[in-house]
Amino acid sequence: MGCGSCSTGGGCTPNGCKSNGSCGTGGCQTMEVHDWLSNLDMPSNYKPFQVTEIKFKGSRKEFFLNNDNIYLEIGELVAVEGPTGGFDVGHVSLTGELVRIQMKRRKTALDQVTKKIYRKATEADVEKWNAAKGMEWETMHKARKLALDLRLQMKISDVDYQADKTKATFFYTADGRVDFRELIKKMAESFRIRIEMRQIGMRQEAGRLGGIGSCGRELCCSTWLTNFKTVSTAAARYQNLSLNTLKLAGQCGKLKCCLNYELDTYLDALKDIPDRIENLDTEAGYARHQKTDIFKKIMWFSYQGDENWIPVKAVRVKEIMAMNKAGKKAPNLKEEAVQIAAPVVVEKSFDYENVVGQDSLTRLDERSRGKNNQSKNNNQKNNRNNNQNRRERVPAGDKNAAPNKQQQPLQGGQKNQQGGKPQQQAVPKPQHVNGPKPQNNKPKPQQLQAQKPVVKAEGNVAAEGVKPEQSKNKNRNNRRKNNNRRNNNNGSENKPAAE
Repeated sequence: MGCGSCSTGGGCTPNGCKSNGSCGTGGCQTMEVHDWLSNLDMPSNYKPFQVTEIKFKGSRKEFFLNNDNIYLEIGELVAVEGPTGGFDVGHVSLTGELVRIQMKRRKTALDQVTKKIYRKATEADVEKWNAAKGMEWETMHKARKLALDLRLQMKISDVDYQADKTKATFFYTADGRVDFRELIKKMAESFRIRIEMRQIGMRQEAGRLGGIGSCGRELCCSTWLTNFKTVSTAAARYQNLSLNTLKLAGQCGKLKCCLNYELDTYLDALKDIPDRIENLDTEAGYARHQKTDIFKKIMWFSYQGDENWIPVKAVRVKEIMAMNKAGKKAPNLKEEAVQIAAPVVVEKSFDYENVVGQDSLTRLDERSRGKNNQSKNNNQKNNRNNNQNRRERVPAGDKNAAPNKQQQPLQGGQKNQQGGKPQQQAVPKPQHVNGPKPQNNKPKPQQLQAQKPVVKAEGNVAAEGVKPEQSKNKNRNNRRKNNNRRNNNNGSENKPAAE
């Protein structure tokens, strides 16, 4: 849990303790110090130490004189003297005798402390301070744009405004020295404040910006780490880590600081493990070293052409190496292999019963397969029905179509069995060149009503309301049209027969 005003920017209210930034129990501020003398009673003639440690944004801490003997507690906001005049607002990080020890640690003499504490921050001071902090984000982006227009090889990572808005400190990172004189002129014209440029390293930049590491916790450099030690790849080699820069590097692009945390423990454990292990000469041949478990002190070896690895204790490996130096061969390592217990697999027992079957990962696939099979079956049935309807609709006189034995046209003298009326004779339609054209199975009801029964002239029975002479003429015209269509479809040159 880190304070918002320290690592991530924004207000001073921590998210965890909900004490509005004045928490004295620890954990609210970046790199704070625990006052282990706070519960001790001081002598009656004790004079409190006049110097107080004040913490500002980021990891900046400075010492100030408390000449007025103002009673201060850790976490309180105070108004202090600015570095170049004016005033600034910061948090009290340490008071009392621990400040004297802290000054010795930083090699700061009492005479070097000249700036003093004005007062506890009032509401007006806090409002000005919050307004100044609200301008930092916009100012940083404008400064980045100005540096980009001047084509300067630098990255402005953070801006720190003084509480009275008279000075701003720009923190930047660069590979080398940068001539930013022109940049300062343009920024002074646009911002109308005093400007200070300060170059920091990659680790300091990550500590100021903050973030979440690969371990899932907030970065150490933005929470509690006060100094940065050099980290080398030897630390990864001692811990048997893969030398992959993507895994070993942090958000700053450098090697992770946490590689040094367990290094001393590994170095102590490596004292019992032999260095520079070569192939062991045994009666079964040369055994090659594969891997080492540092804390269990077990080493694995394998023979040439054998895929099985043989675990041997590190103490026994030292003895075999001494025998090989004396010109003796060791017995087969398989006889001295350490038996490692197999890991016990604990079966998980669930306190619920799967009734609906929602735990199945393939339940959606099974449903989609069933739907696809149903759609395939329906398509096959539709195709069969269409083919059957096409065969029934092909006229008997067409040469290209297959004859249909089930249905034949009725003669004019025959009547339909159901209705008693003469059945309409099927009129063949022109077919496509490549084959019969697909047709609709269900005729429209309007067409059925518009059609009138047509009867051949050969019969004695005529349609109701139609004279025999008119029906003869219609039959002749229909025959001519049908013959012309057949000849056009078949590509024949025969002319229609004369009536």
